[in-house]
Amino acid sequence: MMTAEWQTLVGNFACVALIISAWMHVGYRLYGLSKLQQQACLGAVLGLGSIASMALSIRFDQGVYLDLRLSMIMTSGVLGGPVSLLVTVLIAGAFRLFLGGAAAGIGILAIAIMAISALALGTVLDRCKATDRLSVIVSALAAAGLSVAVLNLLPNDLFERAMSQLAVPIALANFAATAAAGLAIRYFGSFTLERDILHAALTQAPDFHYVKDLKGRFVVTNRNVAHHHGRSRSSEMIGLSDFDLEPADRAQALFEREQAILQSGEALVDFEECIDRGEATRRWYSTSKVPLRNRQGHLVGLAGVTTDITERKRLAQDLQDSRDLMARAMAQMSDGLAMFDRAGTLLFCNEQYRAIFPRSAYARVPGAHITDIIRAVVRNGERKGLPVDASEEQIQDLAATLQVAKDELIHLCDDRWLSLRTRVAEDGSAMVVASDVTLMKRSEEGLRQMALEMKGLSTTDALTGLANRRAFDEAIAGDLADSRRSGSPLSFLLLDVDRFKAFNDTYGHAAGDDCLKLVGGAIGKAARRKSDTAARYGGEEFCLVLPGVALEEAMRIADDLRHAIRTLAVTHVASEAGIVTASIGVVCMQYPPDTLVSSDIVKMADEALYRAKSLGRDRTEANVTALARAG
Repeated sequence: MMTAEWQTLVGNFACVALIISAWMHVGYRLYGLSKLQQQACLGAVLGLGSIASMALSIRFDQGVYLDLRLSMIMTSGVLGGPVSLLVTVLIAGAFRLFLGGAAAGIGILAIAIMAISALALGTVLDRCKATDRLSVIVSALAAAGLSVAVLNLLPNDLFERAMSQLAVPIALANFAATAAAGLAIRYFGSFTLERDILHAALTQAPDFHYVKDLKGRFVVTNRNVAHHHGRSRSSEMIGLSDFDLEPADRAQALFEREQAILQSGEALVDFEECIDRGEATRRWYSTSKVPLRNRQGHLVGLAGVTTDITERKRLAQDLQDSRDLMARAMAQMSDGLAMFDRAGTLLFCNEQYRAIFPRSAYARVPGAHITDIIRAVVRNGERKGLPVDASEEQIQDLAATLQVAKDELIHLCDDRWLSLRTRVAEDGSAMVVASDVTLMKRSEEGLRQMALEMKGLSTTDALTGLANRRAFDEAIAGDLADSRRSGSPLSFLLLDVDRFKAFNDTYGHAAGDDCLKLVGGAIGKAARRKSDTAARYGGEEFCLVLPGVALEEAMRIADDLRHAIRTLAVTHVASEAGIVTASIGVVCMQYPPDTLVSSDIVKMADEALYRAKSLGRDRTEANVTALARAG
């Protein structure tokens, strides 16, 4: 009895396996359908498996059939989903009703119990994100347990007999059928997915992918290869060789190269070639080919990938052209150019940069750090203002300024001037442009000296060389402000050459000019201090501003000045003394009021001068009322 039952169950299992095998062979053709349609097809196949199992079932009693239909339902619910389960249940239930018998209702109830259990178990496994293997094992155990549990639906006498005779075979057969079906379906699904991914990767890859047999015929290609050779589908390339697609000479070259790869067993990597079919169709390609071996190690063909690198070649050529152009430009430029990275390492410099620093040129090479370059400058005394005994701290501080955008002038020991322009990029690198501006610096110095000379001319009397009226006004205004601020005395001398109009009438204007020059020279000598101002006030009038000089000293200076003019002994027949003499008016002030201006001082000195002339000329008179007013 047991032998026949086991044989029937084994036949059931074999039939189920045959149907699952058929699904594995035709199921991949259904991957163009939607997910629901694929689930429905799987449910139909498992439903057919249920029919086959029931057709080969054990007839346990009148109208009572035991088989592996429940394993198909469990597999459909856990692995196929609700749609698959519904289709399987409908097919299995319909066939069980068709078989009829006393236990038909029990059979339908058992199908329903297994369907609900499968749906619940599938939901739990999905939420737990169980692995494929775990899902199959759990569903197989559940199918085995439930196939025995539903025996409780039989009447007691049949239940006891079924438990004693068929419980173990039924449980084992359902476990094996569920596990086998589940593993096969899962393996088929993952295998098909991997094959689809590989197929998509091969056929849709942007480069040219292909596999050839030992005779150089295409076995597999992607779409790019087919389109490149004027075919719409990659399947049209199968069986063709390069001799069918390329000119004879190129096809022969490709064949010989591939045969060399197969004979040597060594891969060809990144082989570049230019396919020139006219200037407009010239393209560059990079090809890699590897020999293929089967599991036994025998050569079966080769696989290759070819990439169109025309654009990359063009960009590389453009980059090289740009570099060459930049190199020529930097070689021809008169300025020195250097590039430093963010760490201060010299990346690049032209020869002009090294030549412009002759004493430290040996240190200015790519790879040198800025601190080493500065040490060479210090050691060789190349830069003025940077002592040869500069400390390491000074060197580090100077090196840190490399990362600061700036324009600076440096003075070298050979008296050359350099302009250093530093610009810092976003990545922290620095570009330094060094220019020799010695000629410009000297020109600037010449212009500065010329400007000073022009300024001197604008403030100097052309005849006597003394300060002119403009310079006098500026000087006395400043001295007056200083005296008011500090409280120091301020003396002012106003001098007039006696009888000068008569001198001009007697000797002529040329002699008059010579006379004024001599008098101006004497007055200039009287201004002994840098702070003193000797000026020609106008005509034959001169003045002397003496800041910080009291009245008594000012009177002495005035008398010495008159004596110096007499000592000149310039003949003047119209003068009372027979020689050129001068009269001087003196004013001295201390703490001058804020309302007092320079014209007031001149007026007071003029009053003293008038008195000196009234008293006989060749005299010095002071305006003492001015001193009193200032005090």
